[in-house]
Amino acid sequence: MDEGHYFGGLTLLRLFTVLYILLLSTTTALIQSCTPQLRDGEGANAVAAQLESRRKACPSLSTFRESNAKLPLPTDNETRVVFHGDSITALWADHGFERSFVGNSYINRGISGEHTSEILCRFRADVIAIKPKVVVILAGTNDIKFANVRDIAGLARSTTFEAITDNLLSMAGLARANDILVVLSSLLPVSDHERDKEGKQIIRTTDRPPDQIKTLNEWIKEYAARNGHTYLDYHSAMIDEKGFLRDELSDDGLHPNDKGYAVMAPLAELALATAQRSKR
Repeated sequence: MDEGHYFGGLTLLRLFTVLYILLLSTTTALIQSCTPQLRDGEGANAVAAQLESRRKACPSLSTFRESNAKLPLPTDNETRVVFHGDSITALWADHGFERSFVGNSYINRGISGEHTSEILCRFRADVIAIKPKVVVILAGTNDIKFANVRDIAGLARSTTFEAITDNLLSMAGLARANDILVVLSSLLPVSDHERDKEGKQIIRTTDRPPDQIKTLNEWIKEYAARNGHTYLDYHSAMIDEKGFLRDELSDDGLHPNDKGYAVMAPLAELALATAQRSKR
């Protein structure tokens, strides 16, 4: 462009440069005016919205909120333990959890029906925040069921194992980062021995194939050994010669009954003692 051509005292090149700068400044001001500037009240609202979103993503966060808030800080000599998991942990409360561990500061934080992602989601609130010395994690059976039954399109099946192990890794990592010893439990076996109230056989092995349970347990055992955690093997003590959950230990082929939990309690105590010795 010929800089000798003038327009109102400016060369055309300079004129276009000035117009470009003016346009850029106007656009920047417009963007800034459209960007929310959070005042104190607005910031609080944004935080509240974020917390509400988190609550919806992890609804069980509120389940133990009041109970957790009422817990005093552990004393120096207290060995506080949290049992963290799904219904197999939760239902222990109805089958002598307190009697099994009388005189000990053991806290049950199981919620029925939860997948490992949900159990992980509340790990900070239900484990870390109440400052145990040890956490006993039992989780994964509901993930397996979802992949085999509820995932009609088969979309989750190829990633179920990875999802479970990633979530277990995350829980173990969070615990270690907070100086909490980790006991990783095997999944329990299941069985097709039992019948419902109408006399119909309860089939569990379709939802939770024994080979998938075995594969996950092998991974948990190996991971625990490799990373200095303690492996709690319920499975071997509760399985029959056919690879099923022993008939006398369950009334529904999935959850332990009184006899089942009676088998589990001393195994848990042994694993807790092992974990604590490993730190000394």
